[in-house]
Amino acid sequence: MSSLLLKDVKKSYGTVEVLKDINLDIERGELIVFVGPSGCGKSTLLRMIAGLETITGGDLFINEKRMNDVPPSKRGIAMVFQSYALYPHMTVYDNMAFALKVAKMDKGEIDKRVRNAGRILQLDQYLDRLPKALSGGQRQRVAIGRSIVRDPDVYLFDEPLSNLDAALRVDTRIEIAQLKENMPDSTMIYVTHDQVEAMTLATRIVVLNNKTHTVAQFGTPLELYERPENTFVAQFIGSPKMNLFPATISEPGDASTGITITAGGSGTVPVGSAGMSGGTQVQFGVRPEDFVVAGPGDTVVYEGTAEYTEKLGEVTVVYFAAREGEAAAIAKIPGIADVSKGDKLALTVDPSKMHLFDADGHSFFHK
Repeated sequence: MSSLLLKDVKKSYGTVEVLKDINLDIERGELIVFVGPSGCGKSTLLRMIAGLETITGGDLFINEKRMNDVPPSKRGIAMVFQSYALYPHMTVYDNMAFALKVAKMDKGEIDKRVRNAGRILQLDQYLDRLPKALSGGQRQRVAIGRSIVRDPDVYLFDEPLSNLDAALRVDTRIEIAQLKENMPDSTMIYVTHDQVEAMTLATRIVVLNNKTHTVAQFGTPLELYERPENTFVAQFIGSPKMNLFPATISEPGDASTGITITAGGSGTVPVGSAGMSGGTQVQFGVRPEDFVVAGPGDTVVYEGTAEYTEKLGEVTVVYFAAREGEAAAIAKIPGIADVSKGDKLALTVDPSKMHLFDADGHSFFHK
């Protein structure tokens, strides 16, 4: 049974269309992450689910009940915002208990829920402290605790880690992953602009396109990474983004023998995909981390002159100057590579790591 269902959901402000044709079927117990460029509508979509924004068109169902006209307080949702918004004069215990007290819940039940949330979030020893005595990560956990005590059907997280520094983001991200493991039946929807958060936390990811105002792809993290349906997803998921080169299919073949493409005049590479005829203009995609320095006898896929390098220890990122008719290329070479500005490199790639897109940006592998 679906925990949350969106059917042809639309949102517009007057004549300005923000979201259209949003269709999502979210199962109970999933952690769904919304990602996309600034202005794609991911926070707006979250607020529509919460009831903080009206739905212009389509239908929203939570546990098979239509929620379009149901007020936020009656939807069975709890929301964690980017800002902690804790009451500074209240203890951790009272911050988490406040909404339950307002609802006039039994004191014994309130105490049970608050202490259970404190245990789950490892806040037991901080229940008597004021927010000012907590770190940023602990304050965010208190904000999450306020949601847990309400025992909602759906948890909504709107960029909850954005206000934390880099080290705290890592620690709190791990804590949220552990929280989900401790609450396997809870449905969570999480908005972020951080790809690491999306790839590590999500059961499935929704990628929103800021140009079409629709869902570009909805799938597991590895599906989006390994088999993007279009060039938008291909270049949005992954850092640095996927390299795209103009290419021409030079020899038709079948699925057993594969075909050969010519990529930017650099060389020919066999790729296994039927249904493509010779002479077809395509886009050839390679992730920077899939490039390998070509050795003797290897098919050279790309040749370029290093314009800038970043030696990060675990990898060396090499930026190549743009060539006529092509965008600049990027390669991630494992370890500390002996590459400097002005060096010429010849690169190859495993055929299984290649991506092909038609002239409109749609993947051949999803046709």
